[in-house]
Amino acid sequence: MFGARMKLFKLFGFEVRIDASWIVIAVLVTWSLAAGLFPYLYPGLSRQIYWSMGVVGALGLFISIIAHEFCHSLMARRYGMSMKGITLFIFGGVAEMGEEPPTARAEFMMAIVGPLSSMAIGIVFYLIHRLGLAAGWSSPVNGVIYYIAYINGILAAFNLLPAFPLDGGRVLRSILWGAWDNLRRATRVSSTIGSAFGIGLIFLGILQFINGNVIGGVWMFLIGLFLRNAAQMSYQQLLVRKSLEGEPVRRFMTVNPVTVQSSLTVAKLVEDYIYKYHHKMFPVMEGEKLVGCITTRQVKEIPQEAWGRETIREAASPCSADNTISPATDAVKALGMMSQGGVSRMLVVENGRLVGLVTLKDLLDFFSLKVELEEQG
Repeated sequence: MFGARMKLFKLFGFEVRIDASWIVIAVLVTWSLAAGLFPYLYPGLSRQIYWSMGVVGALGLFISIIAHEFCHSLMARRYGMSMKGITLFIFGGVAEMGEEPPTARAEFMMAIVGPLSSMAIGIVFYLIHRLGLAAGWSSPVNGVIYYIAYINGILAAFNLLPAFPLDGGRVLRSILWGAWDNLRRATRVSSTIGSAFGIGLIFLGILQFINGNVIGGVWMFLIGLFLRNAAQMSYQQLLVRKSLEGEPVRRFMTVNPVTVQSSLTVAKLVEDYIYKYHHKMFPVMEGEKLVGCITTRQVKEIPQEAWGRETIREAASPCSADNTISPATDAVKALGMMSQGGVSRMLVVENGRLVGLVTLKDLLDFFSLKVELEEQG
């Protein structure tokens, strides 16, 4: 879902990150407020004031989304769920869960708290707006306050749509889960509804575009496309987790993997191992001792003219929590580590000794076979 991300700050133990796509939406929101909404609602002000209102309004939206996602994260922590952090991206923000909620009640509470927090923020800012009108505050100040109240109301209403994985869709899933006592079935139904909502928004966007509302139509189309893909992906992620849950890494690992000696030159590694076995990572040994690993990414960083004289020892990464895993580790955790680290292969180490290699392909092949057999059953 995400591209390049940058950490902004850490609060209550949660990292807040910003995806590069958020810069696009921040610029568009600021521009639309400064050049469209505020001049329409409050005519006669200077261009500088409109742009100041636009910047503050966009900042208010930014803070509102963070507050919304923080409430999700705090409620998830209360129910013992691990949270990877909060990421802002082009379609808003997301609190990244490392696992599914433990119960239907936990799912309901975690989902509903987001829209309720947006609703509460909206009400508070609306009351401040009314107070400002009575006190005679300037229209730029009161205008921005009213916008923050209004946009939080929109956030609450949109997130309450019963379209998974929006908050309303998660509320629906929690109700179905509680009624059926079957998380997979509840997710399948709520994901199907979410996908249908997405298709509906896509068609509405096309109609808006044809009728001349180009910008609104494009945005509606993109949001519908995102919602449909997110709904389908969420169900697939659940299937993967349920298929791999409880399975130890030792069940999937390749025993006696191909290794390379640290004294080899990079040229020998490329010619005799990478081109022969087509692997993107190899364990690096000194005799019988594991000392690290070498990846094709690291090889690419070495100038090609130096391949003949530079050894693997100089280029290899040492063993660390980023590239090693225990054979007893749950496969779901292994999958999460690979995803977070952006790697497809990990060394399986026990008591400092290399016992195997686990790959993303091994995990997904098992998942594919298991789902195929269960669906036939």
